[in-house]
Amino acid sequence: MGALRREAPALLLLGALGIAPFIGFGEGYVLTLLARAMILAMAAVSLSFLVGGAGLVSLGHAAMLGFGAYAVVILDDMQVVDAVVVLPVAMLAAAAFALATGAVAIRTSGVHFIMITLAFGQMAFFTASSLSGYGGDDGYTLYARSEVVGTRILSDRLGFHYVCLGALTLAWLVCRMLLASRFGRVLRAVRGNPLRAQALGFSPYPYRLVAYVIAGAIAGAAGFLFANATEFVAPAYISWQRSGELLFMVILGGISGLHGALLGALGFVLLEEWLSHQWEHWRIAFGVLLILAVVFMPGGLSGLLARGVRRG
Repeated sequence: MGALRREAPALLLLGALGIAPFIGFGEGYVLTLLARAMILAMAAVSLSFLVGGAGLVSLGHAAMLGFGAYAVVILDDMQVVDAVVVLPVAMLAAAAFALATGAVAIRTSGVHFIMITLAFGQMAFFTASSLSGYGGDDGYTLYARSEVVGTRILSDRLGFHYVCLGALTLAWLVCRMLLASRFGRVLRAVRGNPLRAQALGFSPYPYRLVAYVIAGAIAGAAGFLFANATEFVAPAYISWQRSGELLFMVILGGISGLHGALLGALGFVLLEEWLSHQWEHWRIAFGVLLILAVVFMPGGLSGLLARGVRRG
């Protein structure tokens, strides 16, 4: 019963996203906005898995998102557009990048880990900017969205909405099951006291590296969806600003549970969209509001929600 109560916010949010098209949120623009929020929430969940589960605060997580997106671009240029091929390649590309960079970064910790992931992310950003065959700084426009076994379900707004919802739900379930498993318990033990975990016979390095690769693969899948949602891919997808946004989504929602990433991503995207229609210099107000949220909501949106439930 306690576990169900803890996961209630995530289940309610996913359920609300499921019925949203039928309760007044079925317009094309709104579905596009919700799809973007769900895709970023998927990437945020994978980052929350690292931050809350393994204690790894990465400022290069958007590089995995970008690797997944650029896999779509490269295969599109080769006229390979079936998601049955493109999605696994996107996930493998992101996982391979995570493995190669994580093998170095995870040997460090704290601020050193943050700076190394930032450096690797910037290397990926400048590499993407130099790919003149795929648009360079100007980006690459896809000819069309990926097919799914010959069908165009991703081109249908409602169909794409539920594909994104299904992918987000699956990512959340996978991360939740991993954290609840023996693997997750070791990760949390390593996060709490690496020396004690090592004394018990658990080497922190391989567990953290596996977690890093899993998070990278999930972010790669989000990159595949993001490329299809925008039908355009640019180096900006890999920038440190995007990584900062993903990290802030996790902090805004609360790192105490994966549901915080869901709340944080949705809140971040909706607040950004609303403010952009209210004021020309909306980024100033947006920054102030985010700072106030961190100062006055140390537990994030999930902590605020939990306090409201207890008082009720």
